[in-house]
Amino acid sequence: KAYLTFALYHYLVEQLQMNVEVIGLDLKADVVSFCNQMASKLGYSHLRFFQQDIRDFQAQGQVDLVVSLHACDVATDYALAQAVKWQAQVVLAVPCCQHEVFRQLDENIQPVLLEHGILKERVSALLTDAARAKLMETQGYAVRIMEFIDLEHTPKNLLIRAFRHSEPSVEKAKAEYESFRQYWKIKPTLEKLLAKFTNKTIEEKP
Repeated sequence: KAYLTFALYHYLVEQLQMNVEVIGLDLKADVVSFCNQMASKLGYSHLRFFQQDIRDFQAQGQVDLVVSLHACDVATDYALAQAVKWQAQVVLAVPCCQHEVFRQLDENIQPVLLEHGILKERVSALLTDAARAKLMETQGYAVRIMEFIDLEHTPKNLLIRAFRHSEPSVEKAKAEYESFRQYWKIKPTLEKLLAKFTNKTIEEKP
């Protein structure tokens, strides 16, 4: 029901008195309809919702902030990639249900660590978010991963916080990511998405 989007709008407009336009995207028609009705009822004239995939959304003008909460699996990667494409100044993403790397991991790399399914699942989630953070750094962002809410409320409580950096260490980040990826033998979706529209690609090595 887009609670976060409404709270964000309220905070920026009502509390900070900022002149903003907030757009929410969702794939479910009933959710979009409900949210637009609620925005109208509350008098939130600069808050609109669209039934659309973020990959297809054509932003009008500069996008300053991109927020993604519990977008499942690679949906978080789509949000991060679009944020980079739009050159958003701030990106806040809380990932959820990271399955992709789990399927890519070779258990022979760390057989003791990856022998048990539950441990492999947790390691995969951490590797996915570590890769996302470093990939964002390769695109000129200063990134920090932090716990944004107590674990007792949800186990999906890691926040990827990224700011466009004035003096980014892009080459250093690329080298670090390349070493990381080669060791774990993974290729996350975000890497492939970024390669489509930037020249800052990660070169393949045998």
